[in-house]
Amino acid sequence: MNYQSLSPAELIKEKEKAEGDYRMYCESGLSLDLSRGKPAADQLALAMPMLTEHTDEFRSAGGTDCRNYGVLEGLPEMRQLFSEITGIPAANILACGNASLTLMYDAVARAMLYGVQGSPRPWGREETVKFLCPVPGYDRHFRICESLGIEMISVEMDAHGPNMDVVEELVKDPAVKGMWCVPKYSNPSGITYSSEVVTRLAKMETGATDFRIFWDNAYVIHDLYNETDPLADIFALCKMYGHEDRVFYFTSTSKITFPGAGVAMMAASEANLKQILPIIGTQTIGFDKMNQLRHVRFLKNAENTAAIMRRHADFIRPKFEAMLEILEKELGDLGIATWTKPNGGYFISLDLPDGCAGRVYELAKQAGVTLTPAGATHPYGKDPRDRNLRLAPTFAKLEEIRPATAVLCCAIRLAVAEKLLTDRQ
Repeated sequence: MNYQSLSPAELIKEKEKAEGDYRMYCESGLSLDLSRGKPAADQLALAMPMLTEHTDEFRSAGGTDCRNYGVLEGLPEMRQLFSEITGIPAANILACGNASLTLMYDAVARAMLYGVQGSPRPWGREETVKFLCPVPGYDRHFRICESLGIEMISVEMDAHGPNMDVVEELVKDPAVKGMWCVPKYSNPSGITYSSEVVTRLAKMETGATDFRIFWDNAYVIHDLYNETDPLADIFALCKMYGHEDRVFYFTSTSKITFPGAGVAMMAASEANLKQILPIIGTQTIGFDKMNQLRHVRFLKNAENTAAIMRRHADFIRPKFEAMLEILEKELGDLGIATWTKPNGGYFISLDLPDGCAGRVYELAKQAGVTLTPAGATHPYGKDPRDRNLRLAPTFAKLEEIRPATAVLCCAIRLAVAEKLLTDRQ
């Protein structure tokens, strides 16, 4: 039964059935949250030994007293751990505070105030500064640009990453200074950029001599299954093509240990770091080395970190599979929704007929299921087609996923039936 092929009478019947199901859900008193990609409490419990082991030790492997000031670049052993995880040389890595979002905001704000390595002037003195924003994308990236007055240009994503034909044309504009990327298990689609896309990003010519890619590799080792999606090394590729200053690389332990008390890193070329470090040194005399020390002693190395992440996957994989199962069962043959089936990360991206996402969000909310607001996956919170919703199954309990997804499916059936009937009048 495809909704598009139903007669008006059949659509009215389907709408009435969906309305009956919806009333039942509204009367059931649900209060479920699928709005944010947060680890659940059982995942956070995996890192609790970090707070109870080695609590009386405060010196790093090199003898640094981590209780005191200093070591602006971060502990060498923390930088080495990030190097093992990312494949980037430790010399190019800064180990910092708890949030990569802070590092990304600071990197953009710093560019607005001071420019970046090779800038003719601070970005804030340019008449216009533009960023390319793959969509659907990460709402907090968009907020950074909006808060700093940066114009955002949407670039559609497909199964391979951002549309590179469009990107390569847009970056000819010297006002385009940056581009956001979540290259692995992208937020929210869950896709991983293909090698061709990463290569084209590294080698393309840009109108701005100080163009930067903000490479937010938040889900670098966040696999749901034993096999990982391969991601090309943009750091090495940029160097190969003579653009080694192009990339600012970010990741963190936020969804490995504690989101509120993890360790974030930024990696950049030697020339970039030479420009950045004196400015960071004005902000702080050093980041939380005691926290870095705790992390190194708990995570140990890339191999042990990967083992911890397999335990995380054991918690969240059933939630993804339950949500996908209900979506397929309830909507699979109706022709009214498509969704991604990621191999990792924290989200599922759901596409509906144009003009339906906002209505589905409101219907779900009224029935007790909180979703990420419609439009959040696009710059300025406005999806021009009003079609995309981001689903976040990780934080809810497994037993909550099925009823929450059932409510969502009911809301979709009702909203699409309403829209089709209106369009045919």
